[in-house]
Amino acid sequence: MSLTHFTYKRAVEAFDRRNYRGAIRQFSELREIEPKNHAVREYLARAYYHTAALPLAEKESRAILEEDPTNVYVGLLLARTLERQSRHDEATSRRRMLAAMTGDDRYLTR
Repeated sequence: MSLTHFTYKRAVEAFDRRNYRGAIRQFSELREIEPKNHAVREYLARAYYHTAALPLAEKESRAILEEDPTNVYVGLLLARTLERQSRHDEATSRRRMLAAMTGDDRYLTR
């Protein structure tokens, strides 16, 4: 097992145990090694969200969506991040986009 694989496994375990700060440290390391790895970046964005590091969650989510604009999960994460920052107009716009992309109107409600 490579060091990268071991670090990823430990980071996921930390996330699953809700040790989000520990997960952030490890996923940040991995992002430096593999900046295009969307799984790592998505976990990192989620960990930032759970620690209320909302500007960082937003930044990471937007970066993922730049490369993969059809990632529905990250689009929803961004909408929720914006809502937690009381940026409801931006969040509503993001939710409308999700509903249009998926055909699922449930994205229109909080």
